[in-house]
Amino acid sequence: MLPIHHIYPKLAQPGKVVITTHQKPDPDALGSSLALSQVLKALGHTVTVISPTNWAAFLDWMPGAEDVLNFEITREKSTTIINQADWIFCLDFNTLSRTKSLAPIIEQATPAKVLIDHHQQPAVESFDFGISDTTKSSTCEMIYDFILDAGLDAHLTVDVAACLYAGLIGDTGSFRFPAANANVHKMAAGLKATGLKHTKVHEYIYDNFMESRLRFIGHVLTNRMEVYYEFNAALIYVTKNDLLRYDIKTGDTEGLVNYPLSIGGIKMAAICIDRDEERKWSFRSKGNVDVNTFARRFFEGGGHFNAAGGRSSASLEDTVKTFKKVLKENASEFQLI
Repeated sequence: MLPIHHIYPKLAQPGKVVITTHQKPDPDALGSSLALSQVLKALGHTVTVISPTNWAAFLDWMPGAEDVLNFEITREKSTTIINQADWIFCLDFNTLSRTKSLAPIIEQATPAKVLIDHHQQPAVESFDFGISDTTKSSTCEMIYDFILDAGLDAHLTVDVAACLYAGLIGDTGSFRFPAANANVHKMAAGLKATGLKHTKVHEYIYDNFMESRLRFIGHVLTNRMEVYYEFNAALIYVTKNDLLRYDIKTGDTEGLVNYPLSIGGIKMAAICIDRDEERKWSFRSKGNVDVNTFARRFFEGGGHFNAAGGRSSASLEDTVKTFKKVLKENASEFQLI
């Protein structure tokens, strides 16, 4: 994989560009994709953003979201666009498998593939150009750097800024997490300088849900949360019936894994959600508890040191049993006790 700066001179020549990201895109994934799309369109490129799956309704406000293609319902059209592209930008994922059923299409496509990502252990052999930087708070921060480094700051409009700010607050927990360093705050100031109304973005992301989601959270915290004080850890598990009972949609479980970390002494929180095809895990931690390694070793996942995801093909009951077992056997190694 060649360094990202090799593509800067090539951007002056308009071409056909596809931008994609991981399945079930969050604010960072969709925000970085739409921000880059707007900048490249301003340079004269024909740009299509393709999501592997649907996304949360609370992201529909993002400028350009109405034009994003959902691969799961536009397979033939999306595949044709990918195969006719000159460039494929791959944002906010470290391996093609995170694009679900889109993965083999991208893998077999001949256009040059560009990676921009901040997760650990990227599959660099899958990309022609790119940058992977785990010190960055978000892919949106990396797109902001890309815009400045490539000399494209004239195209940093208020709409671009809104998309980037959404991803920035999403991946830094509204500047709470350790990744929110001085450069992150400088970026926020730069985005504000465009005329960005940041309060509105916060409202879109955090104050834009149905009543049923709030009642779902109350139910889950009351009936589906287990706290293991002896290991300074907590688990939330969500059954399929819970999802159906409260009519839970994509994005409604976003951030739920963070709730147990507000309990004094808890260093790691996990959530397991019973999906049709698999059980989805998310892990969050404080300090020196490495959930990236934990997820990779036991739950076919990975991500960041303090935030990672995973999966299991076992039943909800069995994968929860596995979690409890490996937690007990490895609590000391992961510095939970």
